Amino acid sequence: MFVARSDHDRTVVRALLAQGCSDREVAEISRVPRNTVGRWRRSWPAIPVCWTPAHERSYAYLLGLYLGDGCLSVNRGRVLLRIALDLRYQQIIDDCWAAMVLSMPKHRPSFVRSSTAECVHVQVCGKLWLHAFPQHGPGRKHERPIVLEPWQEEIVARHPGEFVRGLIHSDGCRTINRFKTTLPSGRVAEYAYARYFFSNLSADIRGLFCATCDALGVRWTLSNPRNVSVAHRKSVAVLDALGCAKE
Repeated sequence: MFVARSDHDRTVVRALLAQGCSDREVAEISRVPRNTVGRWRRSWPAIPVCWTPAHERSYAYLLGLYLGDGCLSVNRGRVLLRIALDLRYQQIIDDCWAAMVLSMPKHRPSFVRSSTAECVHVQVCGKLWLHAFPQHGPGRKHERPIVLEPWQEEIVARHPGEFVRGLIHSDGCRTINRFKTTLPSGRVAEYAYARYFFSNLSADIRGLFCATCDALGVRWTLSNPRNVSVAHRKSVAVLDALGCAKE
């Protein structure tokens, strides 16, 4: 029996397709038959995907991880997001897995042990990762411009702490700096203080780290052209409170 579909049905279907839903998912949500959804999709001009993370806070953290030690691989239509992490920090591995799931709940990550280093790859397949990380491109990140899209900038502005935490967990560390000095009395005194380092070859990614630190009120300095240092006591305390120390 032929059923005339309303303009409302078409609007709903088009919106769901623009979010990257499959024909089956669109049919389940809109109650429009799957065959009809497929026919409409094929007859319409290409629909640009309008992807948004399911959980912004988790995406901000995952974006930091991706810019540090992540990559996208595209092969025969298969898109793989892979983040390389140190096996010594199980909590960061767990946080990365959770951020992937919360950002895009339809997909489940897996773990692949690296054969050349003490690290693990947390990876997950899904074509929408290309829309989640438009910074993907040929070559290494430090060899091409890295600029956030306006919608990414808005997410980072709302969750700067998670973004910085992701950057430090991928390309940073917390250390104890120790030094000795001779006092006027002749006694040699030893002092120690905590500091953070963020190291990345990309000037653009270092710039994103520094700009977000500024938004958080975190004071930073350049130790050398590729290393950013945070040593001010109150600034270190801010990063500690955000959970930036690797555990």
